[in-house]
Amino acid sequence: MNKEIILEMKHVSKWFGGVHALDNVNLTLQRGEVHALVGENGAGKSTLMKILIGLHQADEGDIVLNGRKVMFKSVREAQNAGVSMIFQEFNQVKVMSVMENIYLGREPKTKTGSVDFKKMYNDSKKLLKELRVDLDPTVKIRDLTVAKHQLVEIVKAISLDAGIIIMDEPTSALSKNEIEYLLSMIRILRDRGKCIVYISHKMEEIFAVCKRVTVLRDGRFIHSGLVSEVSEKDLIRMMVDREVNELFPKQENAIGEVLLAVKGLSVDGEFEDINFELRRGEILGVAGLMGAGRTELMEAIVGARQPTRGEIYLRGKKIVNRIPGDAINRGIAMVPEDRKKNGVFLKLNIKDNVLMSSLKKCLQGPALRKKLERKYFDEYAKKLEIKYSTISQSCQNLSGGNQQKVAVSRVLNADPEIIILDEPTRGIDVKTKSEIYRLMSALASTGKAVLMVSSELPEILGMSDRILVLHEGIQTGILERKEATADRIMELAVKTTRMEA
Repeated sequence: MNKEIILEMKHVSKWFGGVHALDNVNLTLQRGEVHALVGENGAGKSTLMKILIGLHQADEGDIVLNGRKVMFKSVREAQNAGVSMIFQEFNQVKVMSVMENIYLGREPKTKTGSVDFKKMYNDSKKLLKELRVDLDPTVKIRDLTVAKHQLVEIVKAISLDAGIIIMDEPTSALSKNEIEYLLSMIRILRDRGKCIVYISHKMEEIFAVCKRVTVLRDGRFIHSGLVSEVSEKDLIRMMVDREVNELFPKQENAIGEVLLAVKGLSVDGEFEDINFELRRGEILGVAGLMGAGRTELMEAIVGARQPTRGEIYLRGKKIVNRIPGDAINRGIAMVPEDRKKNGVFLKLNIKDNVLMSSLKKCLQGPALRKKLERKYFDEYAKKLEIKYSTISQSCQNLSGGNQQKVAVSRVLNADPEIIILDEPTRGIDVKTKSEIYRLMSALASTGKAVLMVSSELPEILGMSDRILVLHEGIQTGILERKEATADRIMELAVKTTRMEA
């Protein structure tokens, strides 16, 4: 076993506005290892890595790279030293090609000083072939899947001759097959002697590909050691400082009247002939593989896309939602899958985001009242434990988990009877997941009805009263909680024939 130490971060501390973001944190990387960096949102993982790549400067501590003390003052300086970071949100120019993005800002030049596109093409093609990435260097980034965006970023890091590659939540938006492909790519890089820092909330991936793990909590170093010597339960306990014996706090509620009925609903090219009922006090899970039509179905219900055929009934009365505003006015609200694109307005402050769907509650006569705004903001900021500095803080400066809480708060503040949650816990930590699950149970217990789309089978099994399963736009089954298993859901998710009546 090669134990050559490539990087040591020793006693690193960082303050923001007099508050400790990192306090005496240590991290050691060995050549040719995949090292997991875990902790709940706000634990300091991203801050530590941003210090390593020169986006932030440490207030205390040392960084030793290949035996030499360093402290990078810019990302370019870190890249030149062989340290590269692939961020959770890609920083790519979508109208440019794969090869132009790989060599952005350092394009090869001809003798006359113009861009040497022939060399760029040949160098890109060689890199892609070496890494077994099946991509045309000339294809536009906008035409690629999210998984291939990831692969372009990996190729870019390799083209920089990076010895250390930091991956921040690299699989948060990928399908199962795409995740397996990415993990195989990581193993190739590991076998070539690269160091991978793998930031993830997905425990199964950590145990599948990582050799060692470092745990942070509230900006403090908690543990570092071999992944093989800890259990998933151990890691969760270290991350949240408590035992998580009941990650899915599902309450047994009395299921009441039918609130929503969908009959023969179809959108050409997306899904066909969907039929189900949603009852008061119920959490109805919606399962299926990527491309099953789950999100498209939810969007058709709230009016974000128009059905080709079929009908929607609310408390027995036929309704037509032309736009999402119609659905909100009828008491149906949705937290969308892509929180950054559709869930929150990143450049607006937290208060305006939380209150956006419920400004009518803050009116006194024709004017908005600050006291009412603060009252309704504080109610959900406290209920969901949103971490923020001031109410005027921009949403783009929040962690992913807190952005998700803001998106949920905005919907709940509208006081809907029917709440649609599309991938409600994607890319967030274990503790925040548990808080959202607890809130879902509490909402159902008060008579709300919840439609929950999720790609995570434990989440579907743990929180659903019934489960609707789709395959490529076809409804293949509805399972009761007592009969649902992971195997049965997957059997229906890959089924090619419609469910029997």
